[in-house]
Amino acid sequence: MSKEEEYKEMFYAEAFEHHEELDKLFTVLEKNPKDNIVIDNIFRVTHTLKGNAMGLGFVEIAELSHVMEDIFSEVKSNRINLSEDLFNDLFKACDKLGALIDALKTSTKVSYKGIRTKLEVYLKKVRGTTDQDESPMDDTPLPDIAEGKPEEQGNEIVLEGTDTDEATPVEADLQPEQIETAEDITSEQQEEIEPESEPKEEPEQEEKQETSTKISFSDQVQIPVKKLDSLLNLVGELIIEKDSLIAKNIEKGSRGGDFSRLHRITSDLQYGVMDIRLVQVGFMFNKFHRVLRDVASIEKKKVNLKLEGTEIEIDRNVLKIMSDSLVHMVRNSVSHGIESPEERKKKGKPEVGTVTLSASNEKDTVIIEISDDGNGINPEAILAKAIEKGIVSQSFASQMTRTDILMLIFEPGFSNAEKITEVSGRGVGMDVVKRATESIGGKIDVKTEYGKGTTISLSLPSSMAVKGALLFEMAEQQYAAPLSYTEAVVSLRKKDIHKTNRGLIANYLDKTISVVFLSDLFKVENLNHVHHNGALFKRFDKVKDTEHKMDVLIVSYNEKFIGLVVDKLLQQKEIVEKTLSKPLDKVKLFSGATILGNGNVCMVLDIAYILRNLFRETVKG
Repeated sequence: MSKEEEYKEMFYAEAFEHHEELDKLFTVLEKNPKDNIVIDNIFRVTHTLKGNAMGLGFVEIAELSHVMEDIFSEVKSNRINLSEDLFNDLFKACDKLGALIDALKTSTKVSYKGIRTKLEVYLKKVRGTTDQDESPMDDTPLPDIAEGKPEEQGNEIVLEGTDTDEATPVEADLQPEQIETAEDITSEQQEEIEPESEPKEEPEQEEKQETSTKISFSDQVQIPVKKLDSLLNLVGELIIEKDSLIAKNIEKGSRGGDFSRLHRITSDLQYGVMDIRLVQVGFMFNKFHRVLRDVASIEKKKVNLKLEGTEIEIDRNVLKIMSDSLVHMVRNSVSHGIESPEERKKKGKPEVGTVTLSASNEKDTVIIEISDDGNGINPEAILAKAIEKGIVSQSFASQMTRTDILMLIFEPGFSNAEKITEVSGRGVGMDVVKRATESIGGKIDVKTEYGKGTTISLSLPSSMAVKGALLFEMAEQQYAAPLSYTEAVVSLRKKDIHKTNRGLIANYLDKTISVVFLSDLFKVENLNHVHHNGALFKRFDKVKDTEHKMDVLIVSYNEKFIGLVVDKLLQQKEIVEKTLSKPLDKVKLFSGATILGNGNVCMVLDIAYILRNLFRETVKG
């Protein structure tokens, strides 16, 4: 299915619901025409339907819903009274609207201009007369209906059976016979109706449709997300039971291939449910036009939004978690990144800046980038501000790399705003983005060129339901490390690892990296104690053979690498991770748990938390 067809399908499903809602609202309103809540809801639905139809080029639906919206705009302003005749016409318009929506599927031609013109006459009468003086004599004619024929329109339409001294612009009701006469006033309006049918035949056609009302159903079904979550949990349980069944039968001597059909069915079911949860990032990206416009207005800047890769799909829950973070970064790009029009002119840049939201796929990862062509980030200014706020100690500042300095913008309480505005400088910074990204196993990266612009990249899992993990063994207990943080697995001898005053180091790809025995890490009461009293040397000192080989898991976070020494590396596996319930949620070393095929619970390491605390010496206190 092409992108256009998919948008059309989604519009059809939404428009179908809007039409059903209008039918119900009109029925309720007819019983109580003064119900302002229902009137507001009808106005909202017709306005939404008009906007969506105009955006996708469905002109007929947009035109009819537009005139219905205008009618209720006047009703809201108490300039039109909802009479029985008007209700009849509104119901007919609603039926035509439903037919036009159904025509998106059937491609049948629907005549709608007759009823549209009837509703327009209501509007022209009210809007024409309310512009005049409030004298009774001014209420009789209908000005502006026949442009260019003022001498002919004086007595063309008269409210029969109504005392003109008592009629007001609000209370006057037009009869269908008089509206047909009004439609014939100008040749222009006559041309609108003629291509479909003769004006006199229009009411007959509508009467026929009214007596043969049909109940139709949309091809799409909307499912609450909690039901999908429940279904996915059941699929996860099924996968665990499958693994358990296969493991038990292999122990009894059966071959793993005997369950290949079961494996395929559960795998297809798993990915089928996951696919239902996927949405195109474009549906969220398109909401940022308003976000950017509002910030640019506050900051008095000129900015355009550019969208790329809107067709990329990602788990709905991932987008939901990251939505506030993306809003924050787009606002930051305008507030901190894009310069004022005057500054841009001085630098030889276009007066209007550009913020780009883009998405791309890389294996099981979706990369979302927020770029701007603004001033970029000055690392020296960031470091000075961090030292000033006490975020970084003066002694360590000289040892920090450019990447380390740029990542300081994600520290809690950091703000480089020179003045406090509605958008920035309130101490609520990019740490919100960092926490949200890490909570779903994502990574964040910053690239900037001072004077030219900044790009912030978010590497997010395409699905939160299933993640790749590397299983390993520690003290006869199995654990898992997320593949998203795993760089490699290597084997190191004791003589390849060296002591320093603070910990262990080794060489990896011509780089010096820290090495930590995971068993030492598990034994400390608090990660604040890892650098005290040789806490990280205990297991290393017990190894006497310098040629003894050890399995090392190389993990990375924010371009910092560390080697975790484990007892035994096992296998790579896709796991269904569950969050930890109380009181285990207080154990920060683990992000969650899964159940293996043998029925044992396997804890999942929180690599981001571990590395953040092992390198905490970069941050003061």
